[in-house]
Amino acid sequence: MNTKGAAGMIDKMARLSKGRITVGAGTVLDRNSLQEAVDAGATFIVSPVLVEDVVKYCVKNRIPVFPGALTPQEVYNAWNAGATMVKVFPSNFFGPEYFKELKGPFDGIKLLACGGVTPENIKDYFTNGASAVAFGASVFKKEWLAKGDFASVGAEVKRYMDKMGGGI
Repeated sequence: MNTKGAAGMIDKMARLSKGRITVGAGTVLDRNSLQEAVDAGATFIVSPVLVEDVVKYCVKNRIPVFPGALTPQEVYNAWNAGATMVKVFPSNFFGPEYFKELKGPFDGIKLLACGGVTPENIKDYFTNGASAVAFGASVFKKEWLAKGDFASVGAEVKRYMDKMGGGI
């Protein structure tokens, strides 16, 4: 939601996809941007930090929500607030091994690796306890999108999948 015109993009994507893909909103930092995203058609919410009133609204309205956390205390707080999964962000600063450490005391908490996931380390994140991974700019490169080069986007996604042995 920190991109100019984000709600319009969400609305357009939701309409064009006709339910074939799940459209969400990221960088939701307050109830106003949450409402804007939901009204535009977002069906899941992602934040870089725990915003408790955003999580409460999502839990109450059964909207999947992925608040960000980094320290063990932040992970614990986000999960206890009702996170669907806790977005460990930015993951690249501590790497896949950090997930193994977090899973020691927090085995029941679902963790999403975000920030720095590459084809070379994706499998390591899963091996060390991540329930899911996220990638963005490394796959959806501005120059590819500007040119409409969706074949390159698809090829990059395939590279991630190939490193996982064809599937996750």
